[in-house]
Amino acid sequence: MKNLTITALLLLTSIAYSAEEPIQIPPCSSEEYSQFDFWVGEWEVFNPEGEKVGENTVEKILGGCSIQENWVGESGNIGHSFNIYDRTTASWHQTWVDNSGTLLKLNGAVSDRSMILQGVTKGPKGPVLNQITWTPQKDGTVRQQWEISVNKGGSWLMVFDGTYKKKQAEGE
Repeated sequence: MKNLTITALLLLTSIAYSAEEPIQIPPCSSEEYSQFDFWVGEWEVFNPEGEKVGENTVEKILGGCSIQENWVGESGNIGHSFNIYDRTTASWHQTWVDNSGTLLKLNGAVSDRSMILQGVTKGPKGPVLNQITWTPQKDGTVRQQWEISVNKGGSWLMVFDGTYKKKQAEGE
C-alpha cells in the first residue's frame, strides 16, 4: 500500500510539473506576421499601360519572421528589401536598397486591406516623404503605388504604379 501511495504521488507530481511547463509557441507565428503574405510569390510587374517593367521574387525567410524582396527591373535596376513586423512597435518595417544607391527605410501598418509604409529621405530641396501602398486585388494581382511629397503630405506625386501578376509556370 505504501508503494502504491508513493507511486501515485510521483505520478501526480509529474503530471502537475508537465502541466506547468510553458507551451512552446513558434516565433513570428501570430497573425500580424502574416499581414503582408499577399505579396509573397513570383511576380511579373506591369505599368498602367500594360508594359512589363520588371520581375519580383518575394519570399518568407528566417522561419517566417521576415519577407525578402528581390527586384529586377527591365531598365537594369536591381533592388532588395527586407520586411518585418516589429512587435515592439506593433508596426511593419521595410529597408530597401538598390544598385542606384537608393536607401529607403519605411514604417507602417495595414489599413483597409492595404499595407501602407512611409519614410523620409533627403531630397535636393529638403525632406521627401515616401509612401508605398500595396493592395491585394480580387483577381489575385497586387497593386503597388509609390508616391512622394515634398510638402509633408500636402500633395503627392506618383513615382511608381505597378500591378503584380503571378508568373505562370512553364507550359501553363
